[in-house]
Amino acid sequence: MILVTGATGQLGHLVIQSLLKKVPASQIVAAVRNPAKAENLKTLGIQIRQADYNDASSWGAAFDGISKLLLISGSEVGSRIQQHKTVIDAAKKYGKLELLAYTSILHADTSALILAQEHKETEKLIKDSGIRYSLLRNGWYTENYVGTAKSAVEHGAVFGATKEGRIASASREDYAEAAAQVLTMKDPKSVYELAGDTSYSLNELAAEISKQSGKNVKYNDLPENDYKAVLVKVGLPEGFAGVLAQSDAAAAQGGLFDESHQLSQLIGRKTTPMATTLSTFLK
Repeated sequence: MILVTGATGQLGHLVIQSLLKKVPASQIVAAVRNPAKAENLKTLGIQIRQADYNDASSWGAAFDGISKLLLISGSEVGSRIQQHKTVIDAAKKYGKLELLAYTSILHADTSALILAQEHKETEKLIKDSGIRYSLLRNGWYTENYVGTAKSAVEHGAVFGATKEGRIASASREDYAEAAAQVLTMKDPKSVYELAGDTSYSLNELAAEISKQSGKNVKYNDLPENDYKAVLVKVGLPEGFAGVLAQSDAAAAQGGLFDESHQLSQLIGRKTTPMATTLSTFLK
């Protein structure tokens, strides 16, 4: 059986939808913190097991009968190394895994993004575990940028700190499909660098928003600290705003770019263009 952590999250839910196209529901187990939020998965015939990244004692029963694990990285930046260690330690103690797949970040071993550090440390824990692994180094989700398209139309501007850095993003569904593919492959690779087939600058994103909305939207490039201040002003916590602003600054240096096309090779089709994902947010 295949165990998917964070199964009620946006990525986890899509991974399960993709897995259902490949294996029977009886072969999929969803690990969730709050089973009440997983009723929709239960109705599909998927087994629900309660397990919490912050509670080591909750993982013993979760690994019963499991042969493959997808560890979806936690969302609590700053706490993720210990959370991931909890699951990896439990996998070693209770599991008999053929494969441990993990959603990492693009070029985790060399990335300048602050976000990469926790992924890099988690990758080391996985490598040291002795369990066969597959690192899914996901690039940026296109939704990270186009999700604020309506606000950009309202204010006539896209804000960022990427300069002319290119972003080779893909849709969350693309990455989910890749994870499902790896989990059902006979012999997956140890490392995948996953990114979109095409890339864009935030200038080009602003132009595409203008084209689709019929409103004039410009890209306003800011120094990293000024962009952080904008994010704080719109309500983001200061720490998270700092992480996002630093990610943009790293993108200016190529931190969100990749042209290996490993994602499209893995899923057997071209990745979803930014313009296509954007259109769903402007409807």
